[in-house]
Amino acid sequence: MKIVTIIGARPQFIKAASLSRAMQVFNEKSPSRHGHRKREIEEVLIHTGQHYDYLMDKVFFEELQLRRCDHHLGIGSGAHGKQTGMMLDRIEPILQKEKPDVVLVYGDTNSTLAGALAAAKMQIPVAHVEAGLRSYDRNMPEEINRLLTDHVSRFLFCPTDEAVENLSKEGIRNGKQDRWVKNVGDVMYDSILFYAEIAEGQSTILKNLGLLAPDASRLTPYYLATLHRAENTDNPERLKSILKALEEISKKYPVILPLHPRTKKMMEVHGLRPKSKNVKLIEPVSYLNMLKLEKSAKAILTDSGGIQKEAYWLRVPCITLREVTEWGYTVEEGWNTVSGWKTAEIVRAVQRMPDQKKTKRRGDEGKQTASEKMVHLLFEYLGNRKNHL
Repeated sequence: MKIVTIIGARPQFIKAASLSRAMQVFNEKSPSRHGHRKREIEEVLIHTGQHYDYLMDKVFFEELQLRRCDHHLGIGSGAHGKQTGMMLDRIEPILQKEKPDVVLVYGDTNSTLAGALAAAKMQIPVAHVEAGLRSYDRNMPEEINRLLTDHVSRFLFCPTDEAVENLSKEGIRNGKQDRWVKNVGDVMYDSILFYAEIAEGQSTILKNLGLLAPDASRLTPYYLATLHRAENTDNPERLKSILKALEEISKKYPVILPLHPRTKKMMEVHGLRPKSKNVKLIEPVSYLNMLKLEKSAKAILTDSGGIQKEAYWLRVPCITLREVTEWGYTVEEGWNTVSGWKTAEIVRAVQRMPDQKKTKRRGDEGKQTASEKMVHLLFEYLGNRKNHL
């Protein structure tokens, strides 16, 4: 069975590493034939180049031990339509050459949509990891990408029961029109399980930033912030308001803000920069360093969907700098507060946050990880079907 995996952005590198590792384990457990182990699953990796900066790209491949891509499209940044169109143009001939049994896409980026559309138009089944998520805010490009990808996918791997329900409301149900809709759990949780312990032993980010004493006897309390969504960065009023809020909360604890390239660019374009030295602007950090920063923070302020979940699993309070979240359960269980972008609301959310980290959280997945479930389901359907043709 041949799987083409299409990735292009930081969160997808992390998810793809878990799936690739699960495929490798699956192959290792496959029965040997005539003294040779049969390779049941062949994965072909396509990188669109949506993220291309070393600190947003190559360092993740190195840390996650994600193998070298078979095809790198080198798309780079650009307007949504142009970027998606260029990806479609370059993905199609690769699919024609590789002739995969399924195309695997992740999340909600332009790379996701381009990969799904290219495959669907060629009648190749699409498997969507993180299917069914909805913020119900169609002003977000990510929401459009999710919707369209789900509606052309054959395999819809959902991280929650809520995601399954969202698809059902749109007429996408298990067994209908030869579709598989399954709650397999969250692939990002697989990554946390695997990499958090590695980060604990390898990351020196806290010492490097002067937050941890050289002898590790004292940690300076701090907030961690991330900001990258176009709805916030490309709107000068919103960007100014959020930076102002970070200045306000830094009066209590310093704020560490790794600067996404888009955020850095738009701050320069609009002449915006935090006036307080307690808001520490740093370069983007690697995944292991980010996990260490998240785990040790007093709270996390972010507009990232993935970091909201990481905060939840690491038991760190989170403030979401958006009007809505696709991860409703993190709010329902008290780990996450949706503050929006206005200074006063953000500051109020931080002030109301409990000082002690909570312990209540929904039960974690069972013995089989989300990645393993997805690999087994794909092989159960596609592998067996191919063998019987």
